[in-house]
Amino acid sequence: MVELKGKKLLVLGGMRISCEIIRKAQEMGIHVAVTDYNDPKDSPGKQIADESYMVSTTDVDAVVDLINRGHMDGVLVGFNDLLLPYYADICEKAGLPCYGTRKLFELFTDKEQYKQLCRQYGVPTIEEYDASVITDPCERANVQYPVVVKPTASSGARGITICYDDNELDGAYKKASETSVNGEVLIERYLDEKEATVFWIFQDGEYHVAMIGNRHVKHNQEGVIPLPAGYSFPAAVTDRYLSAVVPKARRMFQSVGVKNGMMFMQCKVLDGECLVYDIGYRLTGSLEYKILKATCGYDPMEMMIRFALTGKMAEKKVKEKVNPYLGKYCYNVSRLCAPGKIAEITGCKQMLCYPGVIDVVTAHQPGEVITEKMKGLLAQITVRVLGTSESIEGLYNDIGHVQRKIQILSETGENLSLNGVEGSDLDGVLADIQKTYWE
Repeated sequence: MVELKGKKLLVLGGMRISCEIIRKAQEMGIHVAVTDYNDPKDSPGKQIADESYMVSTTDVDAVVDLINRGHMDGVLVGFNDLLLPYYADICEKAGLPCYGTRKLFELFTDKEQYKQLCRQYGVPTIEEYDASVITDPCERANVQYPVVVKPTASSGARGITICYDDNELDGAYKKASETSVNGEVLIERYLDEKEATVFWIFQDGEYHVAMIGNRHVKHNQEGVIPLPAGYSFPAAVTDRYLSAVVPKARRMFQSVGVKNGMMFMQCKVLDGECLVYDIGYRLTGSLEYKILKATCGYDPMEMMIRFALTGKMAEKKVKEKVNPYLGKYCYNVSRLCAPGKIAEITGCKQMLCYPGVIDVVTAHQPGEVITEKMKGLLAQITVRVLGTSESIEGLYNDIGHVQRKIQILSETGENLSLNGVEGSDLDGVLADIQKTYWE
C-alpha cells in the first residue's frame, strides 16, 4: 500500500462542506493546505487546515506557483461544479493527478450537453423544449405547462423556476440566463413525480453503481422549488435500473473517456423508469460516501483523496465491495431552515449516540442567518444525519426520531425547521435488501 502519511494536499476552496475533505485527509495522516480569496474568518476550511493561502482558486497560474513553492503532492476540489474546469487546468499545468479532464467537466456540468449524450446512448432523460419558445409565438403555443426553467451551467439549485404560464416563463428565462455561467438556459417538462439518485463510482475505466436512493423533496415553502428533505436506501427502482440502464450508461461513459472519480445522477421516476435531470461528476454534498463506508467498507472520499496524491483510486478493485443494495436500510435526513437567524440547534450531540447513526453534519452554526435570498437553495440545508436501520419499520421510526430530536430555533424560540420526510414518502419506494448482488 502506498504510504500517504506526511504527503501534502491542497484543497481548493474553504467552504464549510470542504471541511469534510480536510478532516478526512488529516485522519489519513495527510498535511492539508487550503486556498481561496476569503479571509480566514470567512473560510471555515482555513480555520482547521494545517496551512492556508489567500490565492484565488480561479487564478490557475498563481495556484500552480503555490503548488510548486509549497511542494504539494496533490490538489482536490470537492463540491463546487464551477471550480472543476479550473481544477483540471491546475492539475495539468502542475503535473498532478486529476480524476477528470476539462472537457469531461465541461460536458457533465452543462445540462444541455450531457442530456444530448444520454439520449445518444439511450439513457433515459426528461424531454425539453427548444429555447425558441421564448421568441417564437408558434413554438410557445406548443408548450405544455408546467415546465422547469434552469441555467445549463450553475450549481446549488440557483436560477431554477417552475412555471405554470407564459408570463412566468418569460421572467424565469431571464432569471436563469443571468444565473447561468454560459448564459444558456434549459426548459424542461416539469414532472411532479417521485425522485431517485444514482451514485456511481469509477475506477480505471470500470463503472459501478454504488447505491440508488429515493430522493425525498418537499413542497414546504411557497414560491420556490421543492428542496430535498432526505434520502432513503435502497430504492425499489434498483433492479430495473441495473438491468435496463446500466449497460447503456457504461457505454456512454466509455465513449467520452471517463476513467476515475464518482458521479451522481438525479432522476425523476416515471412508471418505474429513472429519467435523468441533473448530473454531478464530483463528490456529493449529500455525503453518501459515509453510508458506503459503514455498509460496504469502502469510502469514495478516501478514494478521491488517494487519487489526488497517487493517481490511483485504490490499491484493490472496488468491484469486490460494491453492493447497490447496501445490506441495510439507510437514511440521510436533511433538516432545512426557514429564513431567519439561528440561535440554537438542538439534538445533534444526542443523535450521535443514537443506535445506527453514522454521522451528524452541520452546515450552519448558531449566529448564522438564512436569508430570503437563500430561500429555495440547497444552502437552506442546515443539518444532515446519516444512519442505518435493521428493518423498514426501524427506518420509519429512525427518520421520525431524527426530525423530532433535531430542531432549529430562532432568538425568540421560534422553530425554524421546515417539514421533512414523512412516513407516506417511504411507502412503496424501498427495495428488498435480501437480494444477493454480483456483476
